[in-house]
Amino acid sequence: MYFIEDEHGQVDVKNIEESLDRILSHLGEDGDFSLHFISDDEIRKLNNEYRGKDEPTDVLTFRILDGEEFPSFPGEERELGDIFISPESMRRNAEAFSVSEDEELFRLLLHGILHLQGYDHGTNDFSSEPMLIRQEEIMKELYTV
Repeated sequence: MYFIEDEHGQVDVKNIEESLDRILSHLGEDGDFSLHFISDDEIRKLNNEYRGKDEPTDVLTFRILDGEEFPSFPGEERELGDIFISPESMRRNAEAFSVSEDEELFRLLLHGILHLQGYDHGTNDFSSEPMLIRQEEIMKELYTV
């Protein structure tokens, strides 16, 4: 189950719900998480505080008990964490990569969920980072124009 917060009314929540449902079903993920759409300024502050990078970014993911197994109980869903996305950065990415905003948003949703599942990457090299390679394979399977 997921919770979507978009205080600034920057995104189409129904489209996001459909995308999340497709991604979660494909990955077999059933844990709980929150998805927050925030401004470039807000994500820059988080990026600076938690990663020491004083610049906006497109997506930040905070995994609960990063590196440890979160205890689960029968009948309860696992708590995965939080994903923060800046629609402003997403739009710049879409333009820079010559893809639609919908495609880039789908990619960021997938990217955040993969991080919640424990995947990580040290660089943004799509040809050598296993997480990014997996991400793009899933994009080819799931994202249709």
